[in-house]
Amino acid sequence: MTRLKWIKSSYSEASGNACVEIAAPSPEGIALRESESPARVLNTDRAVLGALVRGVKAGLGG
Repeated sequence: MTRLKWIKSSYSEASGNACVEIAAPSPEGIALRESESPARVLNTDRAVLGALVRGVKAGLGG
């Protein structure tokens, strides 16, 4: 298994204990995790993540 290079959100706390981290396991793939639970990884693709981000920015979802 390839080790992923995790990148923390620029909105993370200075201590780095409450943040979202992202990695790219493949050209199409995206992996997300919460720094407090690093073993729990959500895998998706760039199109799905992009749609989620656009929806959040547009205020959709609730």
